[in-house]
Amino acid sequence: MPSVKHRASNILNEYGAAQSELIGKAVVLTDGKAGTVENVWLDDLHGLRISIKDHDGRWPVSTIKFTEN
Repeated sequence: MPSVKHRASNILNEYGAAQSELIGKAVVLTDGKAGTVENVWLDDLHGLRISIKDHDGRWPVSTIKFTEN
């Protein structure tokens, strides 16, 4: 059982790291929508999904590109 708890803890740590890296970053989706990441979710079927400020919907994190500074 300790290894299961360790794996679960690793998943939550990585999720928290992804949130802190993505929230507030300017991104462009592959469909042309652009804006800042508003929230990050862990989806059972699709993995990480994001929402973009002022756009309805949630998109897989694999569909974003970071804008250059």
